[in-house]
Amino acid sequence: MSALTFDKSELGNLEYSLQREMLATDRRGGYMSTTIVCCNTRRYHGLIVAPIDQSERTYLLLSSLDETIVQHDQSFNLALHRFKGVYEPRGHKYITDFQYTPTPTITYRVGGVILKKEMLWIHKRTQLMIRYTLVDAHSETRLRLRPFLAFRDKHALTKANMAANGHSYPAVNGVRCRLYESFPWLYLQTSKPGTEFVPAPDWYYNFEYLQDIARGYEGHEDLMTTGYFETELKKGESIIFSASLDEMGSTRTIEEVFEASIARRTHKIDFISCMEHSARQFVVRRPGDRTEVVAGYPWHGFSARQMFIALPGLTLAQDHKEDCIDALDTQVRDMHDGMFAGTASAAVAADAPLWFFWTLQQLEKALDSRQIWDRYGSAMKQLLESYRRGIAGRVILNDNGLVWASSDAHPITWMDSVVAGQAVTPRNGYQVETNALWYNAVCYTLKLASENGDTEFVRAWEELPARTAASFNKLFRLPQGYLADCVGDGGADDTIRPNMIIACGLPYKMPDIETQIDVIRTVRQHLLTPKGLRSLTPRNPLYKGTCDGSLAERDFAAKNGSVWPWLLPFYAQASFDIDGDAFLPQAEEMLASFEEEIQVYGIRSINDLYDADPPYAPRGAISQAWSVGAVLALYRMIRDRKGA
Repeated sequence: MSALTFDKSELGNLEYSLQREMLATDRRGGYMSTTIVCCNTRRYHGLIVAPIDQSERTYLLLSSLDETIVQHDQSFNLALHRFKGVYEPRGHKYITDFQYTPTPTITYRVGGVILKKEMLWIHKRTQLMIRYTLVDAHSETRLRLRPFLAFRDKHALTKANMAANGHSYPAVNGVRCRLYESFPWLYLQTSKPGTEFVPAPDWYYNFEYLQDIARGYEGHEDLMTTGYFETELKKGESIIFSASLDEMGSTRTIEEVFEASIARRTHKIDFISCMEHSARQFVVRRPGDRTEVVAGYPWHGFSARQMFIALPGLTLAQDHKEDCIDALDTQVRDMHDGMFAGTASAAVAADAPLWFFWTLQQLEKALDSRQIWDRYGSAMKQLLESYRRGIAGRVILNDNGLVWASSDAHPITWMDSVVAGQAVTPRNGYQVETNALWYNAVCYTLKLASENGDTEFVRAWEELPARTAASFNKLFRLPQGYLADCVGDGGADDTIRPNMIIACGLPYKMPDIETQIDVIRTVRQHLLTPKGLRSLTPRNPLYKGTCDGSLAERDFAAKNGSVWPWLLPFYAQASFDIDGDAFLPQAEEMLASFEEEIQVYGIRSINDLYDADPPYAPRGAISQAWSVGAVLALYRMIRDRKGA
């Protein structure tokens, strides 16, 4: 397995370093994210980005921290910012080393001065700590630290204004700041007694975020600084900077928290340990005993469909069944009138509740079927019944046993991109994956009901699967051999898309063996890449091989070509079911193709999607739950096969 390493000779090359972004989370919805040279290239980059109330909204409080070395009345600013097309200061030229584990660490050299910077995001509290150690120096050296504050929603940008409070107020060996009264205090403290804070409130204008501009968004922001810390450092001496929503009671406490936290960090240098660490970052414990899964960092929030799909890989592949159970329980507690709430509702996402059943099937590998039924049987029956009743006029179970899903308001499958008010992939009608999931859900519920003596449910539902399967095979089986993507008012859509592989990769399948083989062959020929499955065959005139350009162009490409890793486990399962262990070498090759991804784009994680054409450039969010879940699910499949 590949190790997590970086080319030291390239750290000063901005084309190299600005394309590598790091992420650390607090497991409560907050995070730190920036590039490996600490130059923010997105509005979402920052040193403290966290929820500040009971809502799921997340706010960027501390954007960056400038370090300056002062010797012989000369100042050397180690920071790197971009202002209106110009990089200033250019502190990256002083970087000689970058290590990511056990915590992101940058080493700077300025003449005879060597300064080491260790960045530590504290778990289960909103706190960033940075330890600076003067490794070497031959004359008196001072360190100056200047924080830049934003105090805004992470999706927004802030501009200089008169309402911001630029004053700093005393705290233990530091200050507390709050630009606006609706925000909590941010405590900025150091571990070295006597460190001076010099009040100097000022706005810095036109920080430029290249990634936002490249994605077609406004990318300029003003940030406030309320002053700076300054202290003398001796050779071998360290100082810890702490930024937190809670005041640290003493300088000794700051040191103790840092030492205790870094001692718990493990060295995550190989591929699978990086994947397992990344997986844990998505599972968030929120107030009110809620466990949720962040869909992706840095800009995504909660998506039920993605959560259900990602959970087995994120949790069960690491034997963390409690996290899986807690996340499922959170959704079940929110049920109303037999339906999930929010993005888990079929009125919003026609297939989302049906993924819940698939997640339970994976959970059954950790719990026995009786425990599954006792805990979730009632919810399973209610969900199925809601489909039979019909949901918001958008989801209807027809007499043929198939689920018809349509909405003029918004697309309700995972292919939900909209450009100029129109769905990029119109799929109103019978979608192949929705009906495959429906059949799987009914069959699985009947199995558990039968095993656990629920004869009433069995009698009411036992005839449905055969009717559903007969209708499905009649409508979806194409003369070409593979499955239609959907069947609408205009008949079957024979566009080659990856959704049909789900019908072949579920525990309960409707297509016969011959059809499954044809689907797998079609997917291999048209859609399979080293990074996942394309969303459209390159032979289609709508196909777009790169996901770049304006927002509309990216949204179009995302569902008309772009490669999605989350689909790989279904392709692998379908292939294992047909080929058995003979598929193992291919599965191992698929897994190995992601090993290099841990040191590009989103460090130690897997992004959302890739370009459909070589070299399959990474796109979208730098760390995506269902992508990481897919890689770990594939790893578990291989491990279980080899152990069988």
